[in-house]
Amino acid sequence: MTFAFWRNLCGGLLLSWGTLGYFTNPKEVAASDIVDTAAKAGDFTTLVTAVQAADLVKTLQGKGPFTVFAPQDSAFGKLPSESLKSLLEPENKPQLTGILTYHVVAGEFTAADLMKKSGLVTVNGQRLNLKPVEGSLSIDDAKVVMADIRCDNGIIHVIDSVLMPETKSIPKVAAGTEKFKTLLAAAKSANLVETLSGKGPLTLFAPTDEAFAKLPAGTVEELLKPENREKLVAILTYHVVPGRVYSEDVAGLEMATSVEGSPLKISKKDGGISINQSKIVATDIDASNGVIHVIDSVLLPPVKNVGAKKVLETVVAKGSDLYNAGHHESCAKLYRGTMEKLMSAELPKNVKRHMARTIATAKQHECPTEQAWVLRHGIDEMYGMLDETSN
Repeated sequence: MTFAFWRNLCGGLLLSWGTLGYFTNPKEVAASDIVDTAAKAGDFTTLVTAVQAADLVKTLQGKGPFTVFAPQDSAFGKLPSESLKSLLEPENKPQLTGILTYHVVAGEFTAADLMKKSGLVTVNGQRLNLKPVEGSLSIDDAKVVMADIRCDNGIIHVIDSVLMPETKSIPKVAAGTEKFKTLLAAAKSANLVETLSGKGPLTLFAPTDEAFAKLPAGTVEELLKPENREKLVAILTYHVVPGRVYSEDVAGLEMATSVEGSPLKISKKDGGISINQSKIVATDIDASNGVIHVIDSVLLPPVKNVGAKKVLETVVAKGSDLYNAGHHESCAKLYRGTMEKLMSAELPKNVKRHMARTIATAKQHECPTEQAWVLRHGIDEMYGMLDETSN
């Protein structure tokens, strides 16, 4: 860029080479607002035109402060000409607005600030991924080529590519991988695909196919039956939290309330984050209507005390069938999984202590048959204890 460009942009102030590998403004200098600064620069003609077409001029001339990642004209030149022309059409204003607001962050962040962060949430609602690369800074797939251009109401960082937000909804983003076939089948069976595709925003803790495979044999097939739709809905909505809750926000919480209504316990373990007993294995996967975090186990909502005896009756019936058919290991897993689930239910402390002892005793046996017998005996005793507490 020419010296004339910088003279117009920053009032003739000489620039110095910054420590991040691109030009930075060494002083706090009052300039015009963000829109006027870009317009005077001359290298943001397309950006200014797009801001005008999206009716965002007054917004970006507001008090702020804002941090704007501004694509040069050459950045817009990387887009197919027909795509750019289409975006500027009045009927595509919502899409254009979504793209432009994805380049804006509330607050003022210098290049030095950005180098310390892994991500920032934009005015669009979605999150930009930040990553230092060879002394410079990568914003999603774009590179910062000029930094710290001060304006009256914020700061501009020049980038070499246009940032494109995710346009697909949560179910479509999940369907784009091979990891969530069971989850999507369950959502379809529970008639929740439309809900998860709605405006939101929502945060989904998404169990992988491997996570569903950890459930006792036959559990998924049973849940997909029409007569169990209510239970399936409860389980799936227990994986959803209202709003966009990104990983840094999750890490700062101890609890969150699910759409199902029951609380989710959040804890830090082994350098990672756990939701109840499930580990988050991948974070911050953006969707147009929310964000996805991948978990390694299915979350099961707590069972209320009033239904505990019914749960035990049902599991004993299923477990007996499995045991009599020779599936001793599956029977033991079913019994143990049920007791582990009931540990989060509203049950008397003596009942929970009994379950914990039973589970620990069963783990001492390597033989699945012995495990099944220990667990079944513990369930029978637990059933009697619940009788006593109800009297």
